Amino acid sequence: MASKEANRTPPRARRELGGRAPPRDKYSVLLPTYNERENLPLIVWLLVKSFSESGINYEIIIIDDGSPDGTRDVAEQLEKIYGSDKILLRPREKKLGLGTAYIHGMKHATGNYIIIMDADLSHHPKFIPEFIRKQKEGNFDIVSGTRYKGNGGVYGWDFKRKLISSRGANFITQILLRPGASDLTGSFRLYRKEVLQKLIEKCVSKGYVFQMEMIVRARQLNYTIGEV
Repeated sequence: MASKEANRTPPRARRELGGRAPPRDKYSVLLPTYNERENLPLIVWLLVKSFSESGINYEIIIIDDGSPDGTRDVAEQLEKIYGSDKILLRPREKKLGLGTAYIHGMKHATGNYIIIMDADLSHHPKFIPEFIRKQKEGNFDIVSGTRYKGNGGVYGWDFKRKLISSRGANFITQILLRPGASDLTGSFRLYRKEVLQKLIEKCVSKGYVFQMEMIVRARQLNYTIGEV
């Protein structure tokens, strides 16, 4: 009788009863660099600190595009300091663009979630645990950092740069495309890995508008987007 009851238990439930925990989420940070010799040690230190204090499973993939300032040498030293299981240097010979940097980085990513951010200290790693909490709360496909809601903001930019590079572009896009997200030009985001792969396959833009197209494509494909 006992064996019949056991057989009625769904396989997943039997695995949990057997003491096997579901696989732990892992977060792969894609960090494209070009002439970031001075910034790279600090952004990596801040990332390691944030992940370690939060108990988050992670890896940091540095994609250096042939920086002439010695960024690659610095990355090699960081790999030795923190371990090649946490810092993965995956360089390229020359500057080939942001979209291809993400494609290159994803080939080496072992996480089921991807975090994209800039290495120039414009994005603070202390917000990453909040991105992760937001994703879990809403089961979102994408969580995007926004400068235009809540306590978000921009510091150190003059009015002209804010208007042309950010608010102006976002306003025009909101009117024309109705993307359902407040900040399309930002590049501090968390993606499910398979979602990011699909979006990059669809995107045709290069340079500045690449991040905007990613969000617009996400809406077209009915992916869900949360904001922090």
